[in-house]
Amino acid sequence: MRFDVLTLFPGAFVGPLDVSIIKRAREDGLMELAIHDIREYATDKHRSVDDSPFGGGQGMVMRVDVLDAALQHVQSLAGPPGYVVYMSPQGERLTDALVRELATHARLVLVCGRYEGVDERFVEHCVDREISIGDYILTGGELPAMVLIDAVARHIPGALGDEVSPEEESFVDGLLEHPQYTRPAEYRGWGVPDVLLSGHHANIEKWKKVQRLARTKERRPDLLEDQGLRTQD
Repeated sequence: MRFDVLTLFPGAFVGPLDVSIIKRAREDGLMELAIHDIREYATDKHRSVDDSPFGGGQGMVMRVDVLDAALQHVQSLAGPPGYVVYMSPQGERLTDALVRELATHARLVLVCGRYEGVDERFVEHCVDREISIGDYILTGGELPAMVLIDAVARHIPGALGDEVSPEEESFVDGLLEHPQYTRPAEYRGWGVPDVLLSGHHANIEKWKKVQRLARTKERRPDLLEDQGLRTQD
């Protein structure tokens, strides 16, 4: 799978995407990541990428001509042209279901906005989807792009090394994950639930399901509204 990122701050991606699962996926050839500097596609001597908004208002708006030139060049570098995502607080919220959908694409092109955003004509004519990571404002789309890449990369076949792992995490079936424990079984008088040490697999699975339901009800009751729980649940 290939990720192309269009940004005004390429240096922001140095480090966070060079460790752990993403690093291994890149080294194993499961994932390609290319970072592109939007400013390289500016045409004036000042390398201007933004301008004041028509109609007045605060801040600056990223220019449609510069963005379009950058996108067209990046799309020409490899085939297919890719699914274009603009990271925007006005976009639909990133969920586990959406992450799984994005993971089906062979190539994602992520556009990181800055300032007051981008010229709406770029969104209307060049972007396939606007995506937000939450109802709050950040200084730019770089951090949201990293979050999206990290989430999607986990669903690249072979990236985790354990194909079952993504299916046992929070949000997979609309519920939060159950509590996890490991050695030592006793520490400072803090014990581990006896059922986890029993070796009785059926009881362990039942305990996990009960814990997932209870934890979701306590922490994220909104997730249960769409579950259509069975009587036994």
